[in-house]
Amino acid sequence: MEIKVLKNVLDRNNDQAEKNKALLRKHDLVMLNMISSPGAGKTTILEKTIPELLKTKNVGVIEGDAYTSKDAERLQKFDIPIVQINTEGTCHLDSSSVRSAFEQLDLAQLDVIFVENVGNLICPTGFDLGENIRIAVLSTTEGDDKPAKYPMLFRQAKAVVLNKVDLIPYIHFDKDGFFSDLHLLNPSVNTFEMSAFKETGVDEWINWLKAHIT
Repeated sequence: MEIKVLKNVLDRNNDQAEKNKALLRKHDLVMLNMISSPGAGKTTILEKTIPELLKTKNVGVIEGDAYTSKDAERLQKFDIPIVQINTEGTCHLDSSSVRSAFEQLDLAQLDVIFVENVGNLICPTGFDLGENIRIAVLSTTEGDDKPAKYPMLFRQAKAVVLNKVDLIPYIHFDKDGFFSDLHLLNPSVNTFEMSAFKETGVDEWINWLKAHIT
């Protein structure tokens, strides 16, 4: 019974995800789904990314969080459309919640939408939102074993951002082992070493984004 119920949930989610994809195509929009553990630095990365993209693109954000709107509030300074989704304990966004967020955005006026998913390395990976690009964000403080322990996300990701690399001298993080495990799972994945807080490695990430947002 539980297996059947889960299959029905995933089937409904995938059906709506396909409709979301069609809507994005209609408006020539690129949507990026950013997935990470809590505290990996997704919002800080967006704070460094959005002002650069705004020079040539119209940007919107869908903020997913269990509770509060703290991350969305940090991005309000850019005067961009932001939709907050509070899941009230659920560990991921789904395609229906994203479709509801679309209704609060003027899609015709946007070029790119960033989805900051609920902080979790497991649950969000099973739910297609209709995104064009899935991004995995990992901080060095989480440990170098995460690709091996949570392979689904890293297999699916088109790009992986390794954030807080400035802390490597002060923690135990085997960078060679991390990238070895990652490329065994996903040989073609794009990787970025970054300290968003110190603004190192950000330019390479933004240049890659610009190339994928046409």
